[in-house]
Amino acid sequence: MFLLLLLPLFGVWRSWRVSSRSKIKFPFYSPLHGVWRSSDRFWIKLHELLPFFIIILFIVALARPQWGNKETEISSEGVDIVLVLDTSGSMAGMDFRLNGEMVNRLTVVKKVVTEFIQQQQSNRIGMIIFGDKAYTQCPLTLDYDVLIQFLDHISIGIAGDATAIGDGLALAVKRLKDLPSKSKVVVLLTDGRNNAGTIAPEKAAEIAKSFGIRVYTIGIGTKGPVPFPQRGFFGTQLVYVDLDMDEETLRKIAEVTSGKYYFATDSEKLREIYQEIAKLEKTIVKVKHYEHYDEWFPYLLFPALGLLLLEILLGATLLRRLE
Repeated sequence: MFLLLLLPLFGVWRSWRVSSRSKIKFPFYSPLHGVWRSSDRFWIKLHELLPFFIIILFIVALARPQWGNKETEISSEGVDIVLVLDTSGSMAGMDFRLNGEMVNRLTVVKKVVTEFIQQQQSNRIGMIIFGDKAYTQCPLTLDYDVLIQFLDHISIGIAGDATAIGDGLALAVKRLKDLPSKSKVVVLLTDGRNNAGTIAPEKAAEIAKSFGIRVYTIGIGTKGPVPFPQRGFFGTQLVYVDLDMDEETLRKIAEVTSGKYYFATDSEKLREIYQEIAKLEKTIVKVKHYEHYDEWFPYLLFPALGLLLLEILLGATLLRRLE
């Protein structure tokens, strides 16, 4: 295409060549004057411009112009994840800190789980809460904003004060078992021991295994006496209570289902755990490119050849020169 920059030089050379030719002069009253008609001026001008059009078409044709489209197809093998969260009364323990401020366990969990959801892409996520019983807080969805809204609305004791770990896991399995997804995951978080419900945690784990569902279990809380808010005659005050957590059962659930058990004693550790799970259950994205282009140089080359033929014919017939 840079050859087009030589066109002005070609024009200068052509003008010099024409002006340097010898010419036959005759007066306007000469009989030869009538030979030139007004219509001849059009052919003369056309003949002068044809070389420029021909050169332009040849140069553009040599550049091999193409016209077409390029498409990209993205297919993702998403992961179906159900978050199972303990909202029992023990989640009111004040042994966690957030931004330097003492807060209860559920507050930290909601903060970290929100960050986990915001990092997801193409994974459907649902949420189940459990206390005395288990409830579906949000079905599997790709609308993470809606999921976070449901998360914001959970509170301590919303499903009762006891801890039905088995029921919570069993309900998660029910939501996942019939889905066609290649990877089905449950992330179960609790700070207590199964003391309610109708299904034992070990039984729920076996059911999860039979459907190819992997379970990551997370135990949270500090060991030893935990500051716990208690209402008294003079208002709410902190008392230290020993809160029991069944780590052995959580390990067995993870082991049976080929998952992994984690234990978090502070907010930063809990954040690291969810980040690790996100890496382990990363979505596989496949990208395919489709390209289709049509060659346009024939549409320029053939007109250029046609104009070249016309220029030769005009020069040899109608506009033949006497030199």
